[in-house]
Amino acid sequence: MKITEEIQNLMQKSVDKTQQDLNTIRTGRANASLLDRIMVDYYGTETPLKALASITTPDATTLLIQPYDKNSLPQIEKAISTSDLGLTPNNDGQVIRLNIPPLTTERRKEFVKIAAKYAEEGRVAIRNIRRDAIDKVRKQEKNGEISEDESRALQEEIQKITDKYIAKIDELLKQKEKELTTV
Repeated sequence: MKITEEIQNLMQKSVDKTQQDLNTIRTGRANASLLDRIMVDYYGTETPLKALASITTPDATTLLIQPYDKNSLPQIEKAISTSDLGLTPNNDGQVIRLNIPPLTTERRKEFVKIAAKYAEEGRVAIRNIRRDAIDKVRKQEKNGEISEDESRALQEEIQKITDKYIAKIDELLKQKEKELTTV
């Protein structure tokens, strides 16, 4: 049953990707993963921020970005300003400080919608994996490689695996919504 292991690996990757996406949504506390998606134009190349600087959290409401190359400060500052984070960087010539303001109710609702969007993208990816796997099984049945009963059993197994991974994404979303709505 190689196909079920293969789809479980692919579906787990989709769950992991969804988890990473959800981690980039801020919850009112400073967290370095907020900056995971920030790309900086560094000498003409789009470079991830964490490759250009160390990111620390000195307290619950501040992120401290210390670039390895001081000349990259303006580019890092610009990348953060133009991102969808809605944070204003404070540059003192050595480091950039990001103050994470407490979330308003309106902003929390906005972030819950974004989280739901990421979760739906994860579910769609899992359903696409399911569709491809079932197509593969049907093709094997059509070519006479497996019997109709084996095909039906495999399709049911694939559906059970799909349900399990969609439930994992739903659980991640529920946790993120709880984090976002807890004041």
